[in-house]
Amino acid sequence: MVLNVTGDGQGGWSVLRVAGELDLVTSPVLRQRIHAVVAEGRHDLVLDLSDVFFCDSSGVGVLIAARRLIRSCQGRLRLILPAGGAVEGSHVNRVLGALGVRRLFDVYPDLASAVDEEPLSA
Repeated sequence: MVLNVTGDGQGGWSVLRVAGELDLVTSPVLRQRIHAVVAEGRHDLVLDLSDVFFCDSSGVGVLIAARRLIRSCQGRLRLILPAGGAVEGSHVNRVLGALGVRRLFDVYPDLASAVDEEPLSA
């Protein structure tokens, strides 16, 4: 399957919209795009995972590595998981929760809240 990653800017944030399957074959595509954004000196990154319908452990590994990379640059990483994810459970949300790593990420329901400078209360 194909992974589609598109990017743009939103205020001071770089936004990567990810769609498709995030797995062993496709996760290097996302890793490369994240590294390219950071190499350009942009360290505040939003990953919109709303259209990711499958994520395996290699995909989760890319997300954790991205968190480590962004933190090493004193940047911020935010994930967008659909608002319905908390109720119906988006696939990525379920995988992160099952692996016990969801708490490592700042998760937002949509782009507007992710790029808002006011953090959501826990």
